[in-house]
Amino acid sequence: MSTAHTNTRTKILQAMLDLLFSEPPAKTRMSDVATQAGVSRQAVYLHFKNRADLLIAATHFLDEKLDTDARLAASRTAQSGQDRLQAFVTAWGNYIPEIHRIAKVLISMSETDEAAASAWETRMQDMREGCAAAIDALNADGTLSPDFNTEDATDLLWTMLSVHNWEHSTGACGWSQKKYLTMLALTTQKLFYADPVKAP
Repeated sequence: MSTAHTNTRTKILQAMLDLLFSEPPAKTRMSDVATQAGVSRQAVYLHFKNRADLLIAATHFLDEKLDTDARLAASRTAQSGQDRLQAFVTAWGNYIPEIHRIAKVLISMSETDEAAASAWETRMQDMREGCAAAIDALNADGTLSPDFNTEDATDLLWTMLSVHNWEHSTGACGWSQKKYLTMLALTTQKLFYADPVKAP
């Protein structure tokens, strides 16, 4: 892939993020993105077959900019299921405030925009895979609570870590980010550990 090709693709992805993060959010038609990026509409379609493809790629591009690989390193290299779960919960819990703006926009758009709905669903399925990996690690260690099978535990963890729950906790409940993370750690230990540890 040529440098020019890569640079154009990056400009298009950044343009999409700029439109999504604008206040209020701007229109994100392919033509709008082309104008924002300073390229032709044809150039946008050369890189992305449709808006859903572009929106999904833009969320992955944001992940790259926010270095999610580094954020998830502790979870992926954890030596125990318990450590993996807590590292994942911390990583995702700290990630939500940084992606909250784009999450709100995509969720709102999803009600009437199939491309946005597809993009958000794809990202949430990606996050569920992270939940599954953490729960599977607990299960492999023999430290998953016998109250749950792995699928139900994964679904419950996935639900607990939703953006909506973060909004409610830090908004309606008035929790600080630190308290939110502390409560998540305590709750996930109590729920998912076969032998829950006492909270510090």
